[in-house]
Amino acid sequence: MSTEKPLSRAIEDRRATPTFDGRPMPVEDLRRILDAGLSAPSAYNLQPWRFIVVRSTEKKRHLRSACFNQPKVGEASAVIVACGDADGWRNGDLEEMLRMGRENGMPENYAEQAKVGIPEYLSNHPNMPMWLNRQVMIAVTHMMLTAETLGYDTAPMEGFEPEKIHEVLKLPLSYVTVALLAIGHGRGADKFSGGRFSSSRTVFAEEYGRPLGEK
Repeated sequence: MSTEKPLSRAIEDRRATPTFDGRPMPVEDLRRILDAGLSAPSAYNLQPWRFIVVRSTEKKRHLRSACFNQPKVGEASAVIVACGDADGWRNGDLEEMLRMGRENGMPENYAEQAKVGIPEYLSNHPNMPMWLNRQVMIAVTHMMLTAETLGYDTAPMEGFEPEKIHEVLKLPLSYVTVALLAIGHGRGADKFSGGRFSSSRTVFAEEYGRPLGEK
């Protein structure tokens, strides 16, 4: 029985995989990866993500044509197409969130405020695709790192044609395709590590330009 990687090592080891060997993955592992995404936090706990799992050779072939013909789409054991549903809150998600919340101790005054405030906020949101992107990418990151802890390689992908993705997967009009996550076992040598910037370049304390170590 294989030992799972600690999360800290998974974060350090993970690389975008350029090519996969095509080996199938057990459905139990796929379910664990999906469950990690479904456990991600989201604004108001609305969970606006929708995941389409593509595993069949024929469907991956069609999906590849919507991804600028990138071979890894066809080579991966599974490709998770991560979407956000712009109308989910209108079509039952809000009611289900409130029902679950009440069952788990949500104060009634909060529930009543949310029932009014959330529709007002989302119906007037200036950039719903951006809002969906923020929520869905948290879930994608959860799935990507969980796959790494289980010994799989991954390739998060943003190179695709949204209109073709909609056509291939028969997506509802309210769905926004955010990213694809190809999962499997890498073929060949691991991709080199590109390194990460020093925190002195990217992390500041209290205000821009002040090093974190400064009192």
